[in-house]
Amino acid sequence: MEPPAPPTPRASPPLHGRPNRDNDLRRTFPAFPAREPDGDGFAESWWGNAWVAALEQGALDVKRLERGRGYAAQGHVDAITVTPGLVLAYVRGSRPRPYRVQVRWRTLDESDWERFLDAAADRPGHIAALLDKELPQSLADCGVPLLPGPGDLEPRCSCPDRGHPCKHAAALCYQTARLLDADPFVLLLLRGRGERELLDALSRLSATRAARAARDKETAPLPSMRATDALAPRTLPPLPAPLPPPPHPEQPPAYPASPGGPDPFALDQLATDAAARAHALLTTGRDPVGQLTLWEDAVRLAAARPGSGLTAGTRALYSSLASAADRTSSDLARAVAAWRQGGPEGLAVLEEPWDPPAGRFDRARPLLLAADLPAFRPWRNHLTHPLGHVQLRLGRDGLWYAYESDPGRDDWWPRGTPDLDPVGALTGLGLSSDL
Repeated sequence: MEPPAPPTPRASPPLHGRPNRDNDLRRTFPAFPAREPDGDGFAESWWGNAWVAALEQGALDVKRLERGRGYAAQGHVDAITVTPGLVLAYVRGSRPRPYRVQVRWRTLDESDWERFLDAAADRPGHIAALLDKELPQSLADCGVPLLPGPGDLEPRCSCPDRGHPCKHAAALCYQTARLLDADPFVLLLLRGRGERELLDALSRLSATRAARAARDKETAPLPSMRATDALAPRTLPPLPAPLPPPPHPEQPPAYPASPGGPDPFALDQLATDAAARAHALLTTGRDPVGQLTLWEDAVRLAAARPGSGLTAGTRALYSSLASAADRTSSDLARAVAAWRQGGPEGLAVLEEPWDPPAGRFDRARPLLLAADLPAFRPWRNHLTHPLGHVQLRLGRDGLWYAYESDPGRDDWWPRGTPDLDPVGALTGLGLSSDL
């Protein structure tokens, strides 16, 4: 019997791909997973696209670039290590053993870094943008060559292909653009400075500038006067007379319609209402609708919309107002009818039954009988026709409000004009003496 074959040893990952060796000047990123080609570029940010443009404009063979894009999309690029002036990774090609690929790029000198730090510290928004992983265009245009140009990237690969670049180097460059998208500090590390070093330098520079500005700023002398002058009695001049109020509220500007934007008619209505309220407050010292509840104000705004039909615009307005007041559009439509019938008191008559004292309510039934109408059934402040299709409600203001419903449905809607006389409130509802 033959002895079993010894197990095949597993190859250890390349030393350059071990993240536990990372520091401020060395960062290792795990391999990107494969992704389906979507027709868009590898980069999403403007600085990532600048990196891709430098690669493609300096390439000598478009077909090698296409192969490299395919390798990158298929996940052939292993972990990527970035150090000052160098991007390094292993890329799997057609052979079993991956190729060692590196892309070199010149680092900035000290004078370039001084200009960059000065430009970054000039605007607080620059530092905030970097912390949010954004590279402001104005910072890249500060006179320091942060981004590569055609021919600046120097790819090298252990494969026998001598193309510039070969498909393995192109794949690494495309994946590096995705790294730059996620964190512009990778770009700055390639240029020679790590994230912690840069942030520390910017913090020190900002503190130095703030201290210098505070030192250079001369303290303005405080105004002063003698105590005897301050305590001496004196008569202040009268205040100038207030300007006369405008005779009427101004018209709001015209609001253009835009797809997906707010209804320009609704905006005009709200602006007109706000101007009218402001004018009333200026001329009378009180807001005419300041005591309304949220629901009452929603009903008031909906009732102010001209027209009686539920158009598309009206339905949208009713839906938004009803939702804000936690009601339904049907509730709002009924409340609008009550508001148009009698204002706030009309809405109260719709929603708040109450027990009227003896007097006007008790005298209403004989008046209805004297007008050859049948005996209405009383309930609290309601008087209902025996057929159940007409109802009178007494408001706290002493007026009678008429309502109609389909017989037997108890679906009451305000109708007509309030009147001190219950028979007068029924005028125009089409009642006859035999009903």
